[in-house]
Amino acid sequence: MRNIVHRHLGKVVAGAAIAVAGTAVMIGITLPGSAGADDSGGAKGSGGTSQEAGQQGQAAAEPGVVEQAPAEGDKGKGRDPLTDDETERVEGIALNRQLLNSAENVEGDRGPQRIGVDLAEPAVDELDDPNAPRRAEVRFYDYKDDALVTKTVNLDTGKVEQTDTQHGVQPPISGDEMTEAAQLLIADPLGAGLRADYKDATGKELTSPDQLILNSMVYRAAPGAQPAALADCGTHRCVRLFPKVKNGPWIDSRDLVIDLSARKVGKLG
Repeated sequence: MRNIVHRHLGKVVAGAAIAVAGTAVMIGITLPGSAGADDSGGAKGSGGTSQEAGQQGQAAAEPGVVEQAPAEGDKGKGRDPLTDDETERVEGIALNRQLLNSAENVEGDRGPQRIGVDLAEPAVDELDDPNAPRRAEVRFYDYKDDALVTKTVNLDTGKVEQTDTQHGVQPPISGDEMTEAAQLLIADPLGAGLRADYKDATGKELTSPDQLILNSMVYRAAPGAQPAALADCGTHRCVRLFPKVKNGPWIDSRDLVIDLSARKVGKLG
């Protein structure tokens, strides 16, 4: 293991050592523990799955077609968490034809990137109203415009009550975005250390994000603190990955940043 640490840019960090507080001090960052990674496989994140991304790609292949919002299905009450049926329904309502045709997702395909759906907070004048309408906030990221689009949907009426578009606002990275970031890193010359460390740990070539368990954090540029290639991070959607070999060690790639908007990888000095 000592040879791996000194030989490669990627630096394999033993999984067992991650839980030791001294290790976090030594490497200057707390790498995610077992609570943030599922050894059964796949990326952990705040948003969609690979299957959802595939379904989104199929929908994008049918220009000019917008699916009807699903039937209401199971409904929650009051401040109950959103049901699966409610989540599916509000996503369908929020993704109108204009947004579908004008936006791009993390892979550059038509339609915005789904980030997440949450129960919206009630209005101030509804705080004590037991019959206040349930609302959901649906968040998309438009990679064409580098904008976070949030739509507030009234679950009772099925109407979009508010649309908010913000630039420079970066929510946590979704699972699909993590997967795409890992794919870009694996294919990039700066991913050589990651690929070498994976081979040292497993004896196999690293060719796909499916071979890793992923955690991530949004990266924002600080004036003069990073190379020019990463200066737009914050306006662009950028991510640092914390990859883990399935049933194996973490691999330290914290000095690499993937700019998902520009689809480029940069290295911190």
